[in-house]
Order: sequence, then structure tokens, then C-alpha cells
Amino acid sequence: MHSLEYLALIWIGVFIAAILARKTRLTPVLFYLAIGCLFVNFNLLPREDDEFIRGFAEVGIILIMFALGFEENMTRFITGIKRSWGIAFFGALAPFLAAFSIIYAFWGSFNMALISGLAMTATAVSLTMVSLKSEGLERSDAATGIMTSAILDDVASLALVAILIPIAAGSTAPTLIDISWIVGKAIAFFAFVVLLAKWVLPHEISGIAKGLRVMDRWGAKQFVTFDSGDHAVLAILLFALLMGLLAHVLGFHPAVGAYMAGLILKGEYFDLTGSTPNQEFERIRGIVDNVAFSWIGPVFFVALGTKIIFDWDLLVSVLPQVFCLVIAILLAQISSAAIAARYTGHFPWPDSLMIGFGMLGRAELAFVVFDIAYVQQKIISTELFYTLMLTAFWLNVAVPVSIAWWKPYFIGEKSMGFLSARQ
Repeated sequence: MHSLEYLALIWIGVFIAAILARKTRLTPVLFYLAIGCLFVNFNLLPREDDEFIRGFAEVGIILIMFALGFEENMTRFITGIKRSWGIAFFGALAPFLAAFSIIYAFWGSFNMALISGLAMTATAVSLTMVSLKSEGLERSDAATGIMTSAILDDVASLALVAILIPIAAGSTAPTLIDISWIVGKAIAFFAFVVLLAKWVLPHEISGIAKGLRVMDRWGAKQFVTFDSGDHAVLAILLFALLMGLLAHVLGFHPAVGAYMAGLILKGEYFDLTGSTPNQEFERIRGIVDNVAFSWIGPVFFVALGTKIIFDWDLLVSVLPQVFCLVIAILLAQISSAAIAARYTGHFPWPDSLMIGFGMLGRAELAFVVFDIAYVQQKIISTELFYTLMLTAFWLNVAVPVSIAWWKPYFIGEKSMGFLSARQ
């Protein structure tokens, strides 16, 4: 079958997945993976990678990570750090340690345990926000706490991806010099991102570089509004790709650079009239979201789903590992995030528990790690790949279920002792 026919079949599957996601209120990612799995097992898609589809999928994940960064508000991110740092830190550390311990106990491999902990760290904030919105809770303080801490987790996880993947992929044990070199490159990359955000992209510069007025003419605003903004989408996607390529040159995944590119772009750069900067920004963001989440990005997840070949003996063999990992992460994630929200963020207990439930999901970044570790670098085994995929599936299912269950206690319709007290 021709590559374009494969693409047509994948897009049919993506459309079906979108319908199922709306009906079930689960993340579409789960259904994209399921579609890929079904198609390859029924011989509708090839088991060996099609070069065109693989390239299309790589573009898709770069667009997805750029869009996720582009959706975040840097000002809100910085403002929320003070209250959410504890949720982000402890809410990431606990599932990391839980996954690392369980996987190391079963497989005895430090590298595989390291990658598993990394994959189970970042929260699927999009799934949580959709679930909260379906319950009418998207504007609650708990939702803000989840959003801010999830952004912190994602940024930290991306930094760890940049540092740990090259270490785990090494054929020999890394030396102190090797680790220092990788960490140094990561620090240099993120320092360059800060430089761009503060002193290169803005058209109005303050602080130590205030005298460099060249940015009045050559800042990001002039770049994206060239020719009345007709090429704004091309400009920002080019910026994302260049940042991705820079990350790749430094030995990191291009998705790391694409996410940071989206994070440092501001709405004010798209101001064409001087009176309604958000209107043009929202239009551009809508286009980016449509490209990333509707028709190019999903190809990445369908392609990843084709790696799940039905092997019932294998599936049955990993059920104990899946059960232990799901239970361990459920307990670690809910307890750590809830306790941190209560005692470092000073949220009331109902909000704290809601934050704990809302941080259970695992989506885009986890699957990026799966793809790098299993498909590209061969760091993890097939058995571990199945274990992590099934674990992510059940954790994602737990998000809408737990949020719907806790809502009556959250809004005060039901009581569960001190856990329902807003004080």
C-alpha cells in the first residue's frame, strides 16, 4: 500500500478516535494509540515503519510540544510558582521514586528504571482540564494549582529528558565527565532560551540590555507581523523548528526545543492594531492547535500505537508489573500532591485532594519518552514498553473517574470529615 493510503487510513482512525473521545470524555491520545494498535494487528498498517509516516509523525510531535508550550502563559507560570512549587516537586518526586522502585525490583536494570521514573513524572494537564471542565470546575483554585504545578513538572521533565536520555542511551557506564558535559549542554541550552526570552525576542528591552535599542526594529513582533501578519504561522513554526534543531544538535530531542519555543512566545508579539493584541494571538493559536492536535500531531500517537503487537502471552506476563505500578503511582501521586498542596500551597483539603486526583494522568510527554526509549534508542525492553503503556492507560482512565467521584465532596454536597472541611 502506498504511503498516502496509509496516511488516509490513519486520518480516518483519528476522526473515529475524536468521536470516541468526545463520547467518553477521555483523552483522545488513548484512542489514537488504540487505533494504531488495532490497525497494525489487523494488517491495515505495516509492522515495519513506513519512512513517510515516520517523518510525518516526527513533525507531529514537534508541533504538539510547540503547541503545548504556546498555550502556556509565562506570566501566570511565574506568578503561580510560589504557591505550586511544593505540589510540582513532591507531586513529581513521589511517582518517579515509585516507578523507579517497582521497575528496578522487577527488571533489575538501572537505566530502564530511570526511564520509567522519568516517563511517569509529568502530568497530562490537558486531560485533567477537560475532565474539570466537564464538571464545571475549570475555574476553581484547584484547577489553577493543577495547571501551574503541571507546567512546572513539564518544564522540569523536559530538562530531565535532555539530561537523562543521553546518559541512559550510552552503551557504557557514563563517567563524571560525560554527565558533566550533558548537564553543561542542558544548562547552556536553557540559558540560551532565557536570553532569547528576555533580551532578543522582546521589542522593548529593560534591565542590563536596555541600551540595545536594535530590538525596537528587529524583535519578535516585527518578525511575526511582517507583511501585516500574513506569514505569522510560518514565522512561529519556523522558530519552533529552529529551536528543535538546536536542541537536536546539542544531543537532545527536538521536542524539548519546540516546547521552549512555544513557552517564550508572548501574545503581545502578535499585536497588529495596538488595541486588540489578543484577537490576532488567539487566531494564530487556534491555527497551531488545529494543526498540532487535529491532523498532524495525532499521527505520532497512531504510529506509536502500531508498536503494540498483540501477544497474549506477553500481555498476561506483564499483568503483575502493571498492577503493582498502577497501585504504587496512584498512592504516591495522590498522597504526595495532596499533602504538598495542603502544607506548601495552603489549599483546603477538598482542593488538595482534587489536585491529587487531577495529577494522575500521563499523556504527551510520557509517550515522547516511550518513543525515544523504545522506538529510537532501544533503552527499554518490549515487556517494559507494554507495562508502561498499560499503566499510562489506567492512570488516564482514573482521572475523569476520580474527579467525578470527588466533586460532591469538593463542592460541599457530601462530607468526609476533615477532608471536606474548607479551612
